[in-house]
Amino acid sequence: MTIPFPKRKVTRAVAEAELSVLERTYPHAETALEYGNPFELLIAVILSAQCTDARVNLTTPFLFARYPDAAALAAAKQEDVEGIIKSCGFFRMKSKNIIAAAQGLVKNHGGEVPSERAALEALPGVGRKTANVVMSVVFEAAAFAVDTHVFRVSHRLGLTLGTTPRAVETDVTKLVPPEKWRHAHHWLILHGRAICKAPTPLCPQCPVSMCPSRPIVARAFAAKLKTASGRARPSAPAAATRRRPKSSSTARTR
Repeated sequence: MTIPFPKRKVTRAVAEAELSVLERTYPHAETALEYGNPFELLIAVILSAQCTDARVNLTTPFLFARYPDAAALAAAKQEDVEGIIKSCGFFRMKSKNIIAAAQGLVKNHGGEVPSERAALEALPGVGRKTANVVMSVVFEAAAFAVDTHVFRVSHRLGLTLGTTPRAVETDVTKLVPPEKWRHAHHWLILHGRAICKAPTPLCPQCPVSMCPSRPIVARAFAAKLKTASGRARPSAPAAATRRRPKSSSTARTR
């Protein structure tokens, strides 16, 4: 079942009320990725693309045990890295990217992860979302990352009509003070994982009572139930609707 997004943004007052509810609901929101230093977080975020944080957390201890820093990973053979991260999906491209990113750290930053956006985005495999996560989590910078959860929940709450992550980022950050951007990212992620799920949100459990998607979800469920009920309606037995064949006048008798 596909749940459409609201076609209009909510008012600023409603948007701020929604975000206030999320802030109270997830007061200790933080990244679910496990890391010990900026290098480990950077690599973990790259691996998390199209993969769950839980799966990444199962993989990175083995990866970092063998390659504990940028210098070690920069010298790794791609096939060896592929064997370790294979369960994270897209392992060939991710292996290539994390090795190249480590090489970039060694060559241009003395093996350390830079805190500036331009320097981060210059690394292979690091786009705006990854840079925002690293900047906000490690360096506590005013940055707001848009992943699939943030994109979905922001639309369902009517915070944005943006069709790209950058457009969503622009709309949401206008509603939140810069010092809360890094927290708002996690409010939306946790809400997306716990309640505002894809494809079916758990609206009866949602604390955001003013959400514009509530009636949309209710209508979608009603339509689904109506369709299911129509399909389940018993049809007339085939035997009752089928005509009995006439006896053949030419049938042989004994």
